[in-house]
Amino acid sequence: MRLDELRETQNVDDRRGVFGGYGPHLAFGGGGLALGIYLLASLFGVDPTQLLDNGQAPAQQTEPSGPRADDASYAFARKIVGSAEDVWQPILQARGVQFAPATFTAYDDETPTGCGEGQSSAGPFYCPQDNHIYLDLAFFNELSQRFGAPGQFAQAYVVAHEYGHHIQTLLGTMQLHQDGGTGADSASVRIELQADCYAGVWAYHANAQFHILESGDVEGGLRAASAVGDDTLEKQAQGYVVPDSFTHGTSAQRTRWFKRGLAQGDMNACDTFGAARL
Repeated sequence: MRLDELRETQNVDDRRGVFGGYGPHLAFGGGGLALGIYLLASLFGVDPTQLLDNGQAPAQQTEPSGPRADDASYAFARKIVGSAEDVWQPILQARGVQFAPATFTAYDDETPTGCGEGQSSAGPFYCPQDNHIYLDLAFFNELSQRFGAPGQFAQAYVVAHEYGHHIQTLLGTMQLHQDGGTGADSASVRIELQADCYAGVWAYHANAQFHILESGDVEGGLRAASAVGDDTLEKQAQGYVVPDSFTHGTSAQRTRWFKRGLAQGDMNACDTFGAARL
């Protein structure tokens, strides 16, 4: 993946090295996967209760000292977010929608969010309550080692998917489908598949503007999309699939909608809510 022409976003909140809980949790009222907390499992079918910490411990903060091992990953993620800003702003403006950037927040282990206490065990997530994309950068290693999706473009797909949720918030999609529910035909699945499609839209335009794609990159993104399908994750976890519990779509669906966005870079092709077949 070529990064030379990408700029790093300045909309950042670097919480690496900041630890601890926080006080009472805010009400979840954003959209999409019913109140943002389901979005905390945006790449996984994680039980949302894993993402909440009932403690009232005050935050404890430690100042980072010197370079960190994940500094390169931090700079990379900032470039992907920066490219998402550059891609989505003109697309939304052409549709008469005012663009406002999301904030990229890097953290270690756990952090307070507008949607409750975020934990890295949930994977990367977007919170519509505060318009932040949260990422424990250690996930990039897990993506390669646990999910078999190595390479920078697989990582970029993850970030672009989360930015897709931000675009849904700006468009009002989240607010229209607050009770996402579960199941193969649920609103939550349609929201997640649309975010996959939006990731493909980003990739199409980022490549057209910044020439990011190299040989094998698309295949890496497709591996990442496939690795986090509900059916694949459930088979790995329990040996069988329960479609009624789906929140994100199957591996085949996730790759299909990512490819659909990538094919022409057309947001209109990402209407998962009007699609008869997911």
